[in-house]
Amino acid sequence: MEAAPEGGTQAAPALSGFLLRGRATPTARQLAEVGVTADSLREVTAVEFLRAMAEESYDIVVLALVGGGVQAMLHGLKRVWEGRTARPVVVTGYVGVVYEKLADGLLLRHGADLVLANSRQDADRFRAVYEGVGADASAVTEGALPFLGGAPYEGEHDPYTVVFAAQPSVPDSRKDRTYLLNRLVRHARLHPEREVLLKLRSRPGEHTTHIEELPYQKLAQKADLPPNFRLVYGHMGEVLDRTDLLVTVSSTAALESLHRRIPTVVLTDLGVREVLGNHHFVGSGCLASWDQLDAGHLPVADEGWVSRQGVAADGSYETAFDGARERIAKLLAGDLPPLTPYYTPATAPGYLPGILARHHLGPDGSPLPGAPAQDKDPGPVRQIVRRAARGAYRHGVQRVAPVIRRMGEL
Repeated sequence: MEAAPEGGTQAAPALSGFLLRGRATPTARQLAEVGVTADSLREVTAVEFLRAMAEESYDIVVLALVGGGVQAMLHGLKRVWEGRTARPVVVTGYVGVVYEKLADGLLLRHGADLVLANSRQDADRFRAVYEGVGADASAVTEGALPFLGGAPYEGEHDPYTVVFAAQPSVPDSRKDRTYLLNRLVRHARLHPEREVLLKLRSRPGEHTTHIEELPYQKLAQKADLPPNFRLVYGHMGEVLDRTDLLVTVSSTAALESLHRRIPTVVLTDLGVREVLGNHHFVGSGCLASWDQLDAGHLPVADEGWVSRQGVAADGSYETAFDGARERIAKLLAGDLPPLTPYYTPATAPGYLPGILARHHLGPDGSPLPGAPAQDKDPGPVRQIVRRAARGAYRHGVQRVAPVIRRMGEL
């Protein structure tokens, strides 16, 4: 969660960061990869964040959370700003490819002043969902993928470099992940003149939005890796600077690669299936198998498909967010009405209370009895306890839970 304090319309606005405490709270390394430094940064519970929003003044609040978190904050903000004639502009949206839970995720984001869509295609889909349930669709604002950049691809590097962009939860089975690792290693052996990189999203013990129960690092420990094969971490853009062929199942890295006109492959080896997300790339010209890649196939992306995906490979990226800027400026110029999420205790009485309760909020957005108290300056002992608890949770997710599941299958 991010907020720009008053004065945010100046050339260099101040940026306040709030990290929602939980299993996916980013580490210092992950924050450094973002490339944006906040003027202040706090780790908070949902209740603490809402208290800050009630006591401090901001122009814009960006809710960069999963859908349930966005919905909970929208109801909490509606309560703490009740009766105000002026309030911040609330912005949310998606950071990558939207290929699953379209209606669910969108309705959980409804109520924000801006719901950013990463492409013309997404904007059309988003409005259709909102209008289809009778909800106001005016908040949907077309932009582009927010993390694109880097120099366009100008030709092969020395050595020629193949990068496989891994995903935390796609595919999710040991069999499929082992298959992909083995094919990547096989490609390295078949092409010893190439450098083959396995690009990982997070180091052991770190989490992203999606839980990774079978890290490739762990699988690779048991493999006989050739000398031209390496595991790499770090910013995806820096890896793409030396990439000649980007391979993935359905990672958003494919769109970063296409933006820079790097040859890009979305694998069909495990099928083209909604559960994998690679169905999103039907029509892209990028679908191919490892057998084809081993034989030297290079895909050619369909320009029409690329232009509809917010990839902005035609150089229009600098103006892609002008519509969002104009809408925010217009909203800041006048008084804003109360936040009005589609989900209410009347429209979703069997769904909404559970979402709010996960963040210690009641059906009206107010803190539940026993909600965590404000903790402005946790001491070193408490910080150690929190880190230990988070580590124990991640250990349980990555190590214990898979074992229990396997035992249950016996």
